[in-house]
Amino acid sequence: MQGSEFAEAADALRAGRLDDLPVAASERLLLDYVGTVTRHAYRVTDDEVQGLRDVGWADEQIAEATYVAALFSLFVRLADAFDIHPDPMMDPAGPPPALKSAPPPEASAVP
Repeated sequence: MQGSEFAEAADALRAGRLDDLPVAASERLLLDYVGTVTRHAYRVTDDEVQGLRDVGWADEQIAEATYVAALFSLFVRLADAFDIHPDPMMDPAGPPPALKSAPPPEASAVP
């Protein structure tokens, strides 16, 4: 996201305030889906995917969102495994608050 028109969304993302994102309901639903794929992909349901279709997302778009979420998860895990950190010059303010907060608790049982 670049440009002043995206400043509010970028600030909300950096702070981890996803509920404050100024996005349409269909986009929010896609973000929730991507969050499920990222944190516990085994919990994605047919109903969740159908809900995305029902609000206008095409199967190709849902697949692409899934691929991107999975790919970024791979990059993060590789960086963690090899203790790779971005050059401070890339983000002079330091890591975003969303990265400093504790990860969401994992459920102890599969629903």
